[in-house]
Amino acid sequence: MSKDAVTAASAAYPKPAGQTFQYGTAGFRMKADLLPSVVFRVGLLAALRSRYRNGDVIGVMITASHNPPADNGVKLIDPLGEMLESSWEAHGTSLANAPTDDAVFDIYTKLESDFAVKPDVKARVVYGCDTRESSPALVKALKDALDALNVDSTDFGAVTTPQLHYVVRCLNTAGTDHAYGEPTLAGYYAKLSSAFNQLMAGRSNGTVTVDCANGVGGPKLRELIPHLASGTIDVAVTNDDTETFSKLNSQCGADYVKTNQRLPPSTNAQPLARYASLDGDADRIVYYYVDHSNVFHLLDGDKIATLAASFIVDLVRASGIDNFNLGVVQTAYANGSSTRYIEKLGLPVVCTPTGVKHLHHAALAYDCGVYFEANGHGTVLFSPEALRRISTHSPNSPAEQSALTSLKALTELINQTVGDALSDLLLVEVILAHKAWSPAQWDACYTDLPNRLEKAEVKDRNAYKTTDAERRLVEPEGLQARIDALVSKYHEARSFVRPSGTENVVRVYAEAATKSEADELAAKVKALLD
Repeated sequence: MSKDAVTAASAAYPKPAGQTFQYGTAGFRMKADLLPSVVFRVGLLAALRSRYRNGDVIGVMITASHNPPADNGVKLIDPLGEMLESSWEAHGTSLANAPTDDAVFDIYTKLESDFAVKPDVKARVVYGCDTRESSPALVKALKDALDALNVDSTDFGAVTTPQLHYVVRCLNTAGTDHAYGEPTLAGYYAKLSSAFNQLMAGRSNGTVTVDCANGVGGPKLRELIPHLASGTIDVAVTNDDTETFSKLNSQCGADYVKTNQRLPPSTNAQPLARYASLDGDADRIVYYYVDHSNVFHLLDGDKIATLAASFIVDLVRASGIDNFNLGVVQTAYANGSSTRYIEKLGLPVVCTPTGVKHLHHAALAYDCGVYFEANGHGTVLFSPEALRRISTHSPNSPAEQSALTSLKALTELINQTVGDALSDLLLVEVILAHKAWSPAQWDACYTDLPNRLEKAEVKDRNAYKTTDAERRLVEPEGLQARIDALVSKYHEARSFVRPSGTENVVRVYAEAATKSEADELAAKVKALLD
């Protein structure tokens, strides 16, 4: 590695004066014009991570997901398609905040030494981006870093975040007993559609209308649709304008629907028809419908988790597999009614801090771990031992054989690397088709407690420290007691405050027996904040 090559390349991307960066829940995410130096240095980190892992492929995704069009972000993907190992986040933060080009090189070489990285190990990195106007310039910054270190790199262009996670896992498991699939977009579409078509054999589920947030999910969903067997489902794609950059996540998308709990203005909903919204990088999905009185009903990540968990546990039991441990992982944002419903199913529920890395880790404790954030980001994990048992189980009847065949196909349909809106869309459609349920019948499993989610700008989000899976504050001192006092005045109420992992704000969640109480509680808790 040449110091001159690295520092010369780094000089083209100076760190903005007065800015402090932090690798958070979703990597680095902020206004796009602040990011070039960060993305360059993340490229260096990706190369180092790959070399530390003896040449495993590391992914770099440039996206700001559900954020406004002026934002962008960057994050690393570890070898099995999971989020970056949390202990390495600090190294990303350190590199991003290095004040000079020489300091960047010094930090890199110190990490290289600290981790005893062998000089002859070739780094391999794949990368992609969403459809933001700022993405091409940031991709160039990344590529300049990779080239300065002579990295073997591949640009996958505009892709959904889950597609890049899929590719990373496929590349690193190729030729092993755990090979995940063909490491191409064609392989991704083939894997999902083959499983979907098998599960939908002899079934038809009508039309689902999908709002793609005017993001990368639109063109990628259109690429997937031709692979779905004719007559199984009709997917109507809306809000898929990726040419008008200002439309991204504007008055549409999963975050808009979840936060505002209403239809995108562009949607003319028909009673009891199925609608879904993706977010800007297609790793989140929420469903919804309107009833005959034109009342809006949200089917969020909690509803998807409970639907998936109940369906999978029924298949496991019907297939005759014994002692199969299935659990559901939630965050503090999960509606209290959903938790009680899962417990009635006889399934364990665990609560973790917000952030996919926390849910993913907790889900690994089960043979099958179902995890979804209420915002619609989630997936289902099957342990290697569970996959082995499913593949080798001998059914004792045609009914068991049928259930086992469906269970096997389900493990292929689900993108187990990360929450994937396209995979989850097909999963929900399969389950509804098997159950012959309308969205209203799905919704009737339990009734959500009314809730409200607010953002509050504060002087310093880092002043807010939490415990108990982010459900209680320990700092600022005394604030939790004041929140508890407010909560005690409402029926079936709870509320919590937590700092955002992606924005310089804190989030306020409130839940109560009626909508007016939930709204009032959220407003009063928000008023307590500085």
